[in-house]
This record gives sequence, structure tokens and C-alpha cells, in this order.
Amino acid sequence: MPTPRVAVPGELPVRPGEDPWTAAEVAEAREELQVEGVRLKSEIAASEAAVAGLMRDSGDGAGDDQADTGTKNITREHEMALAANAREMLAQTEHALERLDAGTYGACESCGNPIGKARMQAFPRATLCMDCKQKQERR
Repeated sequence: MPTPRVAVPGELPVRPGEDPWTAAEVAEAREELQVEGVRLKSEIAASEAAVAGLMRDSGDGAGDDQADTGTKNITREHEMALAANAREMLAQTEHALERLDAGTYGACESCGNPIGKARMQAFPRATLCMDCKQKQERR
């Protein structure tokens, strides 16, 4: 398997007037994404364990009234929603790392224009420039 191409910091897209990405800034972005990935994997595992425990306990509802059953259902659904959200964020985080390796980190996936270094530093999983993001939200 060929070794993935790792972007040279100065090659990552920036908006006019922005300084190019430095090696330290790229390393910081990569580290932040990797730490976030580890945190999300841990969160997913905890949510899945909680759901498994709730599922196991749901069969043991003898004597529960409707309120107890409803509370258990709401808690289980909440844990499932948390796990689904964490999985989506993990996918976005892994995609950002792939884009960093490919040299497309910071380029809008819709129009191809630079997203902006400040936006990428504030929201490292961003895939759209502000114009495209606003158009997406209006739909």
C-alpha cells in the first residue's frame, strides 16, 4: 500500500491576506483532531455500554409502572442519540484528518475556495466556506 501524501503546510489553502499555514499550526490542528477522535471513541463506547445496560434492564421491568417504563425508554433513546451524534462527529473528525493528509484541508468542498485559516482553527472539521455554509443553511 502506498504511503499517503502528507501536505506541506504552506500548500494548504488560505484566504487572500492570510499568512500560510505553518508547520506548528498544522501540527496543532492534527493534534486537536486526533485528541478529539480519541475522546469521541471513548464517548461512543460509554454510550453503547449504557444502552446495552438499559436494554438488559428493560427486560427486567416486572413491577415497573408506566412512568418507570417511560423513563427507561427516554433514557435509552437519549443514550442512543448521544452515540449517534458522537459517531457523526467522529466521521467528520476522521474526514478532516484525511483532508489534512491530502492537502485539501481548508478548501471548501462545495466551491473549492479557501475556507479561511481562522475558521479552520476555530472549527477544525469545517468543510464549507462561510458563503456555501450560509447557502446550505438557507435551504
